[in-house]
Amino acid sequence: MANRELSNNIRRLRFENGEMTQQQLADKVGVTRQTIIAIEAGKYAPSLPLAFRIARVFNVTVEQVFQYSSIGLQGT
Repeated sequence: MANRELSNNIRRLRFENGEMTQQQLADKVGVTRQTIIAIEAGKYAPSLPLAFRIARVFNVTVEQVFQYSSIGLQGT
């Protein structure tokens, strides 16, 4: 199930950090390359600890990596 509310800047951050590959990022945060692919594509929302590990790799805040859309959270 796609998570349309959560977007991310992982691809841009990887390229800004020495063109880091998906595999290199996966190795640094302890997941598979397939997990990184799914997160980048917005098909998988990472756990909070994984989100923090990803942000730490790039030396940025979680908010600089992930953005959450509040669409649909307001009352009708």
